[in-house]
Amino acid sequence: MPASAPPLVLMLQLDAADPPGRLAQWLDDAGLDVQVVDLAAGAPVPALDDAAGLVVLGGTMSHDADVTYPFLPAVRAALRAAVSTELPTLAVCLGAQLLAVANGGRVVPNPEGPELGAQLVAKRANAANDPLFRPLPIAPDVIQWHYDTIATLPPGALHLASSPVCEHQAFRLGRLAWGVQFHIETTPEVVRGWARADAPDLADYDLDRILARAEAVHEDIEQTWQPFAAEFAALVRDPSSAPAARGIATSTAEPITDPAAIRAALAAELGAARSPLPMPTLRPRQDG
Repeated sequence: MPASAPPLVLMLQLDAADPPGRLAQWLDDAGLDVQVVDLAAGAPVPALDDAAGLVVLGGTMSHDADVTYPFLPAVRAALRAAVSTELPTLAVCLGAQLLAVANGGRVVPNPEGPELGAQLVAKRANAANDPLFRPLPIAPDVIQWHYDTIATLPPGALHLASSPVCEHQAFRLGRLAWGVQFHIETTPEVVRGWARADAPDLADYDLDRILARAEAVHEDIEQTWQPFAAEFAALVRDPSSAPAARGIATSTAEPITDPAAIRAALAAELGAARSPLPMPTLRPRQDG
């Protein structure tokens, strides 16, 4: 008998500045048929009828920039449909913000300012019951590059990860939809492109240090997040294997937000701590 076709995953690219990067390759390596739909180049948002999974990438625009980016309402509609039909979904950075607002959450400019470069996020206690986040280190490396934040999660969402300046770093909505505020798909070249584009607005930030740290951490990100992508691919192949989302009482789900505590957790789990880049990294003050 002929082998069955691999499950189809639609990957929506919202912005040329945030390409599929390594994530598309990881999902392909895990046995999925990844079809990148380049909305930034004018492709329409496709119907989800034949898709076994959905991935929505990030972008430089705001979540509500519908006039300039008229495909955004259709992306939000697709994310609502994916949640309601339990289509396995992974939404990254802007994609996570769109997933949140499409289902009743709220996104605002981050009052703490931008979150940039290589950082750590800390798992919340809810991650202990989550099929994707349970195997991760307690404080995995990620790449950050965002100015807005998810201020309010959608009703019923489970909070999975935090950072010192951005509370809602990851969440699960329903049984099969995940949003991550951070990036796992980048290459050093992509991050350098973001820094060049934003340099006029980041004159007070030490971009050289941010970029050096980001370049150094990509190998560690691959070691952590490629298996995460493989676990997501396994859920795409067999959605019935995902248990119903079960939350842990808020009183026992306090985040690790102190940088020293994050470093101590890494030391305990990994055997060696690596100091994170301060959030965010400013240039040293020059006297005179």
